[in-house]
Amino acid sequence: MRLLFIRHGDPDYANDCLNAIGLSEAKALSMLCPQLGLGTCYASPLGRAQETAAIALGRAVEGAHGVAAAVDCGDILTTLDWLREFPALVDVNDTPLLHDAYYQNLLPDGTCKPRIVWDMYPSYYMEHEAYSDYDDWRTTLVAHCSNMITVYEYVTSSFDALLAEHGYVRDGRHYRVEGESTETLTFFCHFGITCVLLSHLWNVSPFVPLQSFCMPTSSVTELFTEERQKGYANFRATRIGDTSHLTMAGLRTQRLPHSALFTEVYSDFSQRHD
Repeated sequence: MRLLFIRHGDPDYANDCLNAIGLSEAKALSMLCPQLGLGTCYASPLGRAQETAAIALGRAVEGAHGVAAAVDCGDILTTLDWLREFPALVDVNDTPLLHDAYYQNLLPDGTCKPRIVWDMYPSYYMEHEAYSDYDDWRTTLVAHCSNMITVYEYVTSSFDALLAEHGYVRDGRHYRVEGESTETLTFFCHFGITCVLLSHLWNVSPFVPLQSFCMPTSSVTELFTEERQKGYANFRATRIGDTSHLTMAGLRTQRLPHSALFTEVYSDFSQRHD
């Protein structure tokens, strides 16, 4: 079996759609898709992923101002609610011990906005080894002060149910092959949810890929099953965050877009620090 995780194009988060850069990225992706062999396609319900999928699958129409509008893809694309961006949030207002872990985005009343769980400072993550452990991350302060465990279990169990439909059944920490398959499943989704699903496939803490990987907008991540033992499947990556389609389309400079990264050097305040 082959799994493709395709991140949405550069987003307008406020309106949950693609911005002009994202539209260009999705069009470049659409040129690659015939060679990718997408197989059975699934998508997050969020607008930025739906638009990316519609353009990539050739199911979008271009408006008067060059803005692509998605049309119905129901015959070739299945929307899965659990594939939305990993929604777990942490509230640090009542937990001073976490004030050093996250950028403090203050509201007018002086309280902090809830943060997505993986946007912690690397200095905090690196000095608290439990976050890197497959089991121990569930005992951490972030897990205790958020809904992360509940959301993680919901997402991964839903993912396992889908894989089981295609012959790969979760059995402890491995996948039992009940029906060999060379089909491809493609997921148009998001950075966070992709990292969570990879962590589950590989039996590592979700914080490891969340803190270590960069998957730029419209990038492609590819995994294959490896069945070296009869009835036993392992998932191995052949590429993570691949944006070669953007390079070929002349949309990639030497540096990665900082919608995918935080600041490269601290002194550059034109890049993301939050």
